[in-house]
Amino acid sequence: MKIEFAAAGTVAGAIAVPVYAEASLSDVAAELDASTSGAVKRAIAASRFSGKPGQTLEIVAPAGIDASRIVLFGLGEKNKRTASTLEKAGAAVAKLLLTGGESAVTLALAGETDAEGVARAGLGARLAAYRYDQFRTKLKDEQKPSLATVTITAGDVAAAEAEWAGWGAVADGVDLARDVTNLPPNVLYPASYAEKIEGLAEHGLEIEIIGEDKMRELGMGSLLGVSQGSEFEAKIAIMKWSGGPEGEAPLLFVGKGLTFDSGGISLKPGAGMDEMRGDMGGSAAVVGLMRALSGRKAKVNAIGIVGLVENMPDGKAQRPGDIVTAMNGTTIEIHNTDAEGRLVLADVLWYAQDRFQPKLIIDLATLTGAMLIALGNSRAGIFSNNDELAENLFAAGNDSDEPVWRMPLGADYEKHIETKNADIKNVGEGRLAGSISAAEFLKCFVNDRPWCHIDIAGTAMGGMKDDPRQPSWGTGWGVRILDRLVRNNYEA
Repeated sequence: MKIEFAAAGTVAGAIAVPVYAEASLSDVAAELDASTSGAVKRAIAASRFSGKPGQTLEIVAPAGIDASRIVLFGLGEKNKRTASTLEKAGAAVAKLLLTGGESAVTLALAGETDAEGVARAGLGARLAAYRYDQFRTKLKDEQKPSLATVTITAGDVAAAEAEWAGWGAVADGVDLARDVTNLPPNVLYPASYAEKIEGLAEHGLEIEIIGEDKMRELGMGSLLGVSQGSEFEAKIAIMKWSGGPEGEAPLLFVGKGLTFDSGGISLKPGAGMDEMRGDMGGSAAVVGLMRALSGRKAKVNAIGIVGLVENMPDGKAQRPGDIVTAMNGTTIEIHNTDAEGRLVLADVLWYAQDRFQPKLIIDLATLTGAMLIALGNSRAGIFSNNDELAENLFAAGNDSDEPVWRMPLGADYEKHIETKNADIKNVGEGRLAGSISAAEFLKCFVNDRPWCHIDIAGTAMGGMKDDPRQPSWGTGWGVRILDRLVRNNYEA
């Protein structure tokens, strides 16, 4: 979908106009009402539309104007309107018209908000327009998207276009994260995923791919134990963006990239196993973030690193009872081969923090079903050894509408991963505090640097289905919160 900006008075295709709480018409809505002999107010009176945020009301083929239809969209109370409200409004309009036969719509926002608000409405429209139709060969015409262009009017068109350069890059990053999450595992496996990441070099990222021979040389026994049951060789992909001062320590983002997780020898139940193609959602967030940072030329040094592995129940697969040695020398007793993501992250975290000496580390992973039980689909859980970092992430989550909730760490939970046979084990105590014990496991591999683990098991797949910005099973969750974290706190 193309997002454009124009001066007030422009109309292309349909026209969408804001209405505030208690059906209070904006100036442009009032002008349309006058031009259509009161059609706007009559439509409101005949409906339950009241101008609440997210509401829409469509008036088809109105007399008296050139527009093919009028769409009213609610913004709620004017003095409480935020950029997020405008984002959701843009998404609601795009969702309403996406497959309805209309090819263009003009959102009349000139005089209603500033340049950022206008651009955020465009971001909402882009997010809502996402489709994953790559393998659908028999779509009927009425199922195919018709809406191709969203034009948004702005008081200062140049300022809106400048804002959009940044927010459009975020939309590109979210789209990429959704694409890779949705791909089937026979198409997206470690080598093909690494090739996709290599393609990001065209956006200014420096890319490096590490194979299993190098991993063996480095002593990554934890990651390689997971990979050994798969026909596909594991890969580690490193993405480097150097937009900040030369020599300044980078921000480090680490993602779990299980391109498919069968559970290994500890085989998962068959029901829902197809969704384990999305067990690489953490890596998708990191890849999408790096695309966004490079696309908007972020003034920061950042490194994204993802461990790309498939977990399969082959005859060579890792067994419960095996003991492996991680890169930092920690021995790990395997109690359940389906607790594999932490084993991959252990070596990637240690390698990355040791090599790149980062300012901070944030890892993302669809790590535990326990997080889904604790927080559902609306929030991700965060675990951190640094209060400032946790607070910054909490604020960034609220700013980006990707909220998080901090969970505890502590010595009482460290006991959950103790074992008599090795330094640690890869699961906790039965069903107790499963997400916390997983975070305690990861903490063993960050060497006391400022670190935060984000468990996105509930947010990376499925997500908030009532939010028009999330039209896809693969949500791309994580790109927006991390981009906002960087914007708020770390850009030069």
